[in-house]
Amino acid sequence: MRAVIYDRFGGDLEVRQVPDPSPAPHGAVIRVRATGLCRSDWHGWHGHDSDITSLPHVPGHELAGVVEEVGSEVRAWRPGARVTVPFICACGSCASCAMGEQQVCERQTQPGFHHWGSFADLVAIDHADLNLVALPDEISYGTAASVGCRFATAFRAVTQVGRVRPGEWVAVYGCGGVGLSAVMIAAAAGARVVAVDVNAEALRLAGEAGAVHLVDAGDAPARVMELTGGGAHLSLDALGSAATASASIESLRRRGRHVQVGVLTGGPTALPMGRVLSWELEILGSHGMAAHAYPAMLELILAGTLRPDRLITRTIGLEEAGKALAELGSVPGVTMIVP
Repeated sequence: MRAVIYDRFGGDLEVRQVPDPSPAPHGAVIRVRATGLCRSDWHGWHGHDSDITSLPHVPGHELAGVVEEVGSEVRAWRPGARVTVPFICACGSCASCAMGEQQVCERQTQPGFHHWGSFADLVAIDHADLNLVALPDEISYGTAASVGCRFATAFRAVTQVGRVRPGEWVAVYGCGGVGLSAVMIAAAAGARVVAVDVNAEALRLAGEAGAVHLVDAGDAPARVMELTGGGAHLSLDALGSAATASASIESLRRRGRHVQVGVLTGGPTALPMGRVLSWELEILGSHGMAAHAYPAMLELILAGTLRPDRLITRTIGLEEAGKALAELGSVPGVTMIVP
């Protein structure tokens, strides 16, 4: 098969012919029809997950496609089924899985991190009966791939972890794929959204996704406090930096809720814990979404309430994927790769 591969972290990204994957007895091989370009792939390429990633490596973890082959122990799936996959593939047997919290599985595997990913013609997925999600015919592969990580992550972060309610003020820091998804989901839930970014085009897209106020990141906490009449009820760091995490917390009203969605790298992060204490703020983390939770989100997509397809601003081929990953952030919105 063809795959985008690199031999060292931060090194050249090349399309090569590599051996086809085989399914584990409990797994499946998916023929990739679409795969998203995500900031997490950029983190992986730079070696921020070097403790779980072996070289040479194939990135990619947002995908949709068709089941090509299944292992001998798989019962629920057959070749030809249209599927998507959460980026966190759970084991099904640990204590977290037993509680239905597969997104924090203790023995999880992630395509594009623990093993070769979806910037390829084919990708192997573990524990297929637990992790594959049936894709309705009405939902395109590109749309489905976009919900595998960023949109599903934002959906759970806003609706379940963040507990958004109609009429609340929601601040979203960082209007990349996750942030734009969070804006759209919060607005669809009846919240009033303030979008924050440094990029004017990203803010324009956030306005199209439903944000009522667009704020440059330079003086964001003060502006959010002013625009919301005392602070957001819910704020999300959808980028992942010490600056945006702190700014998100400082944008909250008393007893507000901060959800950390973006990946923080570079060691310990100092946060305004004095404000957290005196204003009784909640600091929450959100890490993906389990396969069993996808149907509720897919129903909203089928109904047209949520339109993740509108966040896709560019579609490229596999040969362009390496350059696009290296230059991630230069094109606002979601980039979709069609092998």
